[in-house]
Amino acid sequence: MADKAVCPQGKVIDIRELLSEVCLAGDEISCEATVKPFANFDANNDATMLARAIETKGVDEHTIIDILTHRSNAQRQDIMFAFEKRSKKPLEDVLNSALKDPLKSVILGLLKPPAKYDALEMKKAVKGLGTKEDALIEILCSRTNVEIREMKKAYYEVYKKDMISDIKGDTSGDFRKLLCALAEGKRPEPSNVEDYNQIDSDAKALYEAVKQKKGIDTAKWITILTERSAPHLVRVFQRYNTYSPSSVSESIKEGLSKDLKNNLLALVQCIQSTPMFFANKLSQMIQGDLGRDVLTRIMVSRSEIDLLTIRREFKKKTGRSLYQSIKATTKDDYEQVLLALCGGND
Repeated sequence: MADKAVCPQGKVIDIRELLSEVCLAGDEISCEATVKPFANFDANNDATMLARAIETKGVDEHTIIDILTHRSNAQRQDIMFAFEKRSKKPLEDVLNSALKDPLKSVILGLLKPPAKYDALEMKKAVKGLGTKEDALIEILCSRTNVEIREMKKAYYEVYKKDMISDIKGDTSGDFRKLLCALAEGKRPEPSNVEDYNQIDSDAKALYEAVKQKKGIDTAKWITILTERSAPHLVRVFQRYNTYSPSSVSESIKEGLSKDLKNNLLALVQCIQSTPMFFANKLSQMIQGDLGRDVLTRIMVSRSEIDLLTIRREFKKKTGRSLYQSIKATTKDDYEQVLLALCGGND
């Protein structure tokens, strides 16, 4: 096959470059991803190079980062298979021994299939002393129905426990109700048909729930915010302004206790724009308020979904590029692996 082709406009196209932009071997990678399938992929060659990098004196972290951040998750699974066939040892186990945190947490995260990675992060958030509410909300608010169902399946396969049961055991009250509703993964899928009567009815119901003398009717808000499609809710939020002098977000801030307030605000942000939600979280690194585990989770989990969009939203919000912000707040191999996942400077 020729390496070049000419399009109708007379522009010369590099076919190899074009192939690198499309999905290879069944990979479904978003055009807003920063990490995409490697065009000239050879799992056996990558496995050999990784073995050499691990076995060299002092460990060649640069090669490990370069390979694993320039392969899609599906390609990494093939590399893991090839490595174990070659070395008789699981790549995860070898890298777990060879690397040190915080680089290790990123690399091991990249090796896990997305559903398994989410399941691991959910387990970390519910086990031990104190539930990490922000992590639970971040994951459950931002994942699609399919991603949530796959996460629950992976959770059971790894831990032999039901994810929702674990959530119930570590949370309480309205927060528990909110998380369990989200974890069902049954939000209606977007539709081209707009039900104007339902939009108006939901907006009015939210407003009337705010006006309750005993305080906001949280059950009504949780029901509507978790049982409607995202596009429908965006319309509801717009319609809400015809009933209330306050926006949906302002009503939540004014009428709810701190814990549920922050969680519902996160849900509303994700409904309006998931990339903006993550850009807002990442902007905390500028003030030094973003935990390393959160930064790692966002960069690993969004690199094959919408990190390019998140980068643009980050620049709009902060006036700085995500790339430069990572350089300013991280160092050494951790900085290098995050910059590679970031994929460029805006």
